[in-house]
Order: sequence, then structure tokens, then C-alpha cells
Amino acid sequence: MVPADQGGGLMRADLLAEPIAGLDEALAVVEAFDRTLIGGVLRPQPAQAAALTELAAAVAGTPLASPVAEAVEKAAVGAASEDHLLALAAARTALLGAVHDALVTRADEATGRGRAEQPAVEPGTSEAVNLLAAARAWLADLARAGWQGIDHDLVSGAGQVVFAMLPDPALRRPATLLDGFAAELAASCPGAALERIPVRRWADLWSRAMLLTRPGAAGSPATDTVTGRLLPLGVDLHEHATAVQAQVHAVFEPADGSTPRLVRASVSVPKPDTVVGVGVWQLLRPHMSLPAAAGDGRSMQLTDMPITAEGDLIWNEAHARLGEPVDAFATARVALPGAGAGAIAPFDRHPAGIAIPVFLEDYAVHREDGRLAFTLAGHRLAVDTDRIPTAGPLTPEAVATSSACIGLLRWDAGAFRIQPLAVETVVKKKTATIHAGAWAGGTADKMGAKAEQAATEAVRVLRERAGKLLRT
Repeated sequence: MVPADQGGGLMRADLLAEPIAGLDEALAVVEAFDRTLIGGVLRPQPAQAAALTELAAAVAGTPLASPVAEAVEKAAVGAASEDHLLALAAARTALLGAVHDALVTRADEATGRGRAEQPAVEPGTSEAVNLLAAARAWLADLARAGWQGIDHDLVSGAGQVVFAMLPDPALRRPATLLDGFAAELAASCPGAALERIPVRRWADLWSRAMLLTRPGAAGSPATDTVTGRLLPLGVDLHEHATAVQAQVHAVFEPADGSTPRLVRASVSVPKPDTVVGVGVWQLLRPHMSLPAAAGDGRSMQLTDMPITAEGDLIWNEAHARLGEPVDAFATARVALPGAGAGAIAPFDRHPAGIAIPVFLEDYAVHREDGRLAFTLAGHRLAVDTDRIPTAGPLTPEAVATSSACIGLLRWDAGAFRIQPLAVETVVKKKTATIHAGAWAGGTADKMGAKAEQAATEAVRVLRERAGKLLRT
């Protein structure tokens, strides 16, 4: 059912402002547990033991009740084994999964959108058990030492394990996570000297990594194939010092006339830290045509394209061809309201992973303490302009003068927020659209072209140097 238009486009903003029963209490338990990892669980203090007890109480009555109760009992006296720490990580993950589910349910009510159920996941293979055990042992040592107790000797222990895991495709996921986590910890050593610890983030990475070291945990997602028309809504760009990812959100219209569905397609590539801004598109373009098509305002025709139950297209250029021009805002107004959402994979059930395409219009824009917010039918919705990439023409100023917005509904800092992907605004007395991913296929914009030319030179020099190194 499409929600009634209350002056804010196809979404009921009033539902997003209503409190969710039990949400704050669940998050408080998670935060208390996360604080126990600061000092470590080798010699827990009374406050840490109390936090562990709260965690056990939060999962009482669930299948985790018995193993978590035992784990808490052992951890409270500093005698937690790797299996006990795994149980604690599972309890924390389950609580955040429940928070995620409550938030997604509320968002689905606000958008009037149906969602597919998660099918059974094929268990992963149980091979390389020794490598997974070695990884789990390292993670257990981290938990015992705590973030304040990390040093280079402890963190470097992940190196050999990651090196042995990376060649195995079945272990690539946990290996990549461990590699990135270890690099982040290494850059923060020694922990005793840290002025600020990213408590939630490191606890997220630790608990996720612990669960992925359980044999068979990294199962293969169920896949199918689809044929039909892909209508891009926008591009979400994630840029880090050594990697960049472009994720295209779109509506897929099946050729058989069945219900349209929300889908995603992503491409990720490594990058040198000197290539930033517009230059990242040069690294992405050779690997996937979809971001460029989205930036150019073109649809794509898909034939037997693999897709997961979660709506992630496993992109293969052989199954795609460029289609006719299409207006993303027409797609948002006409096709988005009736598009069904995909299932949510168990490991993706985390509040930070919420990114739901929505369309807003007829809102008022306000600025408070330098932050933008949309007011829709009397209800305020924060705008996360910090997520707008510098590799495109969309700016906070354009968002501030907009009248319609395609964005991703996210949840952060205790509230729902909108991450703009594209806006309609007035430029020289004419309505214009500005997309965050508009430069994915290239640009004639003067500033964008100048920045890309500089990036082209940087990439050329780096490739030339790399070639010389390989020849020596």
C-alpha cells in the first residue's frame, strides 16, 4: 500500500518520528557491553561484569540464553574461552539485529513498501577449520587485552592468518574484514595512548569477525536470474584511503510484467590514497558500465542477470546493454512507490546497514547549527550532507535550495536521516536536476573537467611507476 501524500512525497514522515518500544533499552545494553571491550575481559571490573549480566538478561528466553549465561559467568571472572567470547559476540549481534528489524519495519510502514522474506542460506564449507580457529584466537586475544591494551605485537598477529586466508575464495570475506580491522588497529597503537576510541565501530568489527570465524558461517546467498529493464535512481559512493565503491540503487521492471523491485549493484576497486574526488571514477569505469549509465541518465536492459534474494545484482557486463534515456525523478514518482524491497541477509541486520531508497518533495528546508533538515507535513527529518561525495556536482547548497529529493533513508545517532542522491532545484529560473553520481561517465562541467584532468595525470604517473617497479 502506498502511503498517503502528506506533503512530503511518497512517505509518511510522522511515523519516522514516533518512538519504537524497547529500542533505547536494547541499544543501552549493547553500549554497556561495548564499553567492556575498552579495558578488556581478562580482568573485568564490577561495571564490566554488570554489563555482561545485562547482556545475558537481554537474550533470556531465546536460543542463545544458555550459552550466553555460561559465557557471562566465565567472563565475569576473567576465564572466558574463545567459544564463550563467540557466544557474547552472537548475543550482541542478535540485539543489534532486533534493533535493525524494528527500524526497517517502521521504515517500511512509512513508505508503504512490502518486503520479501529471507530464504534459507546455504551453509558455507567447513574446510580450513584451522585457519578460522587461528583467526578466532587472535580476536579472542584482542577482547582479553581490550582496546586500551592493544600494541603492535598483538595486532601484527593477524598478518600471517590473513595471508594464509586470502588465496581461498571461501575465506575471502573474513580475511578482508580481518585485514582492514588489523590495519585500523595498527594505525591506533598503542591503545593506552588513545584519546578517543571508536567504541561502537571496533565492537561491530570484532563481533562480526568473530561470527565469520565460525565454520560454515559465511554461507552462499541464494541466487536467481532476472530479465527486464533497470531504472537507476542514484549512485552512492563510498570512498576510503585505499578503496572505493560505487553502489547504484535502482528499480527493476521484470520483462514478464511482475511486480517491480528495488535492486542494487556495486563495484569496488582498490585505489592509491592520492587519487581522490573526481579521479575515483577513472578507477571504477573499466569495471562496470552501470554507474556511468546512471550518471548519464540511461536505463539498462538485463538478460539473465544473476541476483540475490536481497536484491543485489551480481553484475556481469555480458548480461547487460545500454537502454533508452530515463529520468530518475520520473522513476521515483511513478515506479518507486510500487517497487518491493528485497530480503535482508542475516549478517546485514545492523542499523548502520539501513539504506532505503525514498522520494521526498514539497518540503521546507531548515538549517540549524549548520545542519540541514527537511520539514514534511510538520515533521522534521535530518539531512546527512556529510555523505554527499566530492566526486559529483551535488552540494549541500544545492540540497538547501531543492524542492524534491531522491535519497537513502538511514538511521544514525538515534534518528532517521536522509542521504541525498539527487535533487530538483531551480537554476537560472529553470528546474534542474543535480545527481551525486552525475560525473560517473565523464563531465563537461568546467570544475569537474579540470579536477578529472588533474586526476588523470595522477593515475598515469602512478601506473607508470608501477610498471617500472614490475619490470625491475
